[in-house]
Amino acid sequence: MTEPKFRELRQAYGFDEVAIVPGDVTINPDQADVSFKIGNIEFPIPIVASAMDGVTDPAFAIAMSQKGGLAVMNLEGVQCRYDRPDEVLAEIACAPTEEVTALMQKIYAQPIREELVAERIRAIKKGGAVAAVSVTPANTKRLVSTIVGAGADILVVASTVTSAKHVSRSAKGLIFEELVEQVPIPVVVGNCVSYSACLGLMRTGIAGVLVGVGPGAACTSREVLGIGVPQITATMDCALARNDYFKESGRYVPVITDGGFRKGGDVCKAIAAGADAVMIGSIFAQAEESPGHGYHWGMSTPHAALPRGTRIKVGTTGTLEQILFGPTSTTHGTQNLVGALRTAMGVCGAATICEMHEAEMVIAPAIVTEGKYWQLRGGN
Repeated sequence: MTEPKFRELRQAYGFDEVAIVPGDVTINPDQADVSFKIGNIEFPIPIVASAMDGVTDPAFAIAMSQKGGLAVMNLEGVQCRYDRPDEVLAEIACAPTEEVTALMQKIYAQPIREELVAERIRAIKKGGAVAAVSVTPANTKRLVSTIVGAGADILVVASTVTSAKHVSRSAKGLIFEELVEQVPIPVVVGNCVSYSACLGLMRTGIAGVLVGVGPGAACTSREVLGIGVPQITATMDCALARNDYFKESGRYVPVITDGGFRKGGDVCKAIAAGADAVMIGSIFAQAEESPGHGYHWGMSTPHAALPRGTRIKVGTTGTLEQILFGPTSTTHGTQNLVGALRTAMGVCGAATICEMHEAEMVIAPAIVTEGKYWQLRGGN
């Protein structure tokens, strides 16, 4: 009888299981260049606010742009379904826990209105901000002309899992090569977690890739579907695809690690693992400027048949300025994210994001508990 052969599983690592090793040379943190680019658009800081209704509305997108980062507005959320989205957001925030998912399913059943898509984009542009907007593949072809016509600067096509090749019953699905040729603005696509999927997406001509499946604080895709890869491993695999694609084509496509961030140390680890920027949701949902009233939820939460997310209460902890640049009023690393990154780059001797990609990392599950007896027992 033939002995059965088992597939070999490899170990994958998340933020809490690794640590960054300090470099042999250090530099002043203020000398670290933390800028990154999407297409020809450069951003002073490598931090993107996620396309979730509790995080980004036109006002938040403007505020984020003024700070040097980028916020992506979801065109399939309440902003483009209702004339007065603030009232709807308040209703979601006030709903009892046992009723909120059913309420959101009802709220998000309203149709997306193309005139509101254009209106929200124009509001961001009127505020002098970069207008980055997000749609799912299913609605991209329908809305793309409105998006471009309204003056959007960056188009993000996002879903739980995105690949360059998709099999469906439709006569002709969304083909990224054609989309890239059709629109005059950079196209960012996600999400993916593997080398081959990332490489395939980059070969379509897109301008950026979102990395991460199900790590977000409000996302339950990993529990519901059992899919995903911890963010450090996913980032490293996709960064390798980016590097190989650059050798192949001479074109550099940034990798943006999307989701799972709780503190500045996570941001630093994602960059060291190979990310060019990070996309953050729950931390920004805590900003005074965010539209979620201290709540945060994933955009799959109101799915009509299979909700893959939950509303979480994150509270309001400070201003956007504090979260990005301090001064911090907390001790757990959820504020002054840019300062944390600059400091980590300084102790690693990395003058640029690309140099930070060369920082040594080690497997270190004890990094969050070693020597922290008094913190863990709640002592002051």
